[in-house]
Amino acid sequence: MKHKLSIVKIGGNIIEDPKGLTHLLGLFSKLDGYKILVHGGGKKATEIGNKLGIEAKMINGRRITDAQSLDVAIMVYGGLVSKKITAQLQALECNALGLSGADANAIHAHKRPVKEVDFGWVGDVDEVNSRGITKLLLAGFTPVFCALTHDGKGQLLNTNADTIASELSIGLSAEFETTLYYCFEKKGVLRDVEDENSVIQHINSKTYETLLADGIIADGMLPKMHNCFHALQNNVKQVCIGDSDMLLQTTSNFTTLTL
Repeated sequence: MKHKLSIVKIGGNIIEDPKGLTHLLGLFSKLDGYKILVHGGGKKATEIGNKLGIEAKMINGRRITDAQSLDVAIMVYGGLVSKKITAQLQALECNALGLSGADANAIHAHKRPVKEVDFGWVGDVDEVNSRGITKLLLAGFTPVFCALTHDGKGQLLNTNADTIASELSIGLSAEFETTLYYCFEKKGVLRDVEDENSVIQHINSKTYETLLADGIIADGMLPKMHNCFHALQNNVKQVCIGDSDMLLQTTSNFTTLTL
């Protein structure tokens, strides 16, 4: 019988809200079984970059990562945000270990090829070192991954944190019974974006197509949902989307996705 593993990805609005982050980390630290936390930090990177005179460049809502922007991402994701989170988890007696994809060769990626847009030093994941990460988990560590990968040739790459969470859950599904949680400021996927309580509690492949056709799932939710179903199609047991309270596991007011 496989051990249970929870992989929790936290959104930028939670990271930027000290009380909200403290609340989430408290719930995360109490999760049963093995666990991994994944975070980005794009808003903080933009803030720090502006202070340094390095303006964030976006195309269609996606960040362009030039050499200067990559340096800011490394500083903010792998340093400022990562270490603050690991320190808070240590205070909660959760033995956290802050990692990038380069540490322990955890997540190998390649630079995204230039097509219509040159995204710069952005990485697309090739492989997760499930064996190495499993060793860390079994040794009692709780990995905390930031949104950085590497290409094996000395180059760090900025990589979407939702994608990292999805690829980690897939890579570790052979060893663990894996549930992937996407935590953000909403209670779940909403039927009406103006109504915070219009949570769609269950979405499967069939209902997903209907929600797409009706335009209920659109814009920024589209890439997140792609990552969700990509994980489910690759042996991840379950994916959940909602606010921090879904980690209490005593409420059903969030969105669960299955095939």
